[in-house]
Amino acid sequence: MRKFLDGLYAAGLGAACLSMVAIAGLVLTQILARVLDRVLVTLGASPIGFTIPSLSDFGGFLFVAAATLALPATLRAGGHVRVSLLLNIGSPLVRRGLSVLVLIAALGLAGFAAWHSGAQMLDSWRFNSVSFGMVRVPLWIPQGVMTLGFGLLALAVADELASALRGRDPAYQRAEDARSDGGH
Repeated sequence: MRKFLDGLYAAGLGAACLSMVAIAGLVLTQILARVLDRVLVTLGASPIGFTIPSLSDFGGFLFVAAATLALPATLRAGGHVRVSLLLNIGSPLVRRGLSVLVLIAALGLAGFAAWHSGAQMLDSWRFNSVSFGMVRVPLWIPQGVMTLGFGLLALAVADELASALRGRDPAYQRAEDARSDGGH
């Protein structure tokens, strides 16, 4: 099960990375097309006028995909901002108890985000909602990716909570401890 979950989180991170690469590729293509047009005009030729329709829409959709799909792997790597001052002051028992409480709250928030994102996705699908750009994208598609990201986050938080309840440090804590120990 551990291997499957780690693979799932890694797949989400990989998809997030591909989303960022796609954003960079689209923007670079648009910039190069504008530079080419400027060069052509400077040389007295007619510009090609190449543009990527709905570039800002696609960029936004891809950014949301990148941000949400990376959440589970970032959690496990200890990359989310946490205020750990209280955890470091208390005893190991206090630290574990506070971690469990925070993970329960985080699970509630992640579940809430996944649930409502999913509800919005279903509404968009039922009502055939589309984006306002030149390219009409059915909104349930990017909302579905966002729902998947939030669902994976809820799963990762539940995974961390299960570790904490078993008396083990969650993965994010082990990652933070390894960084603060200089990898020793």
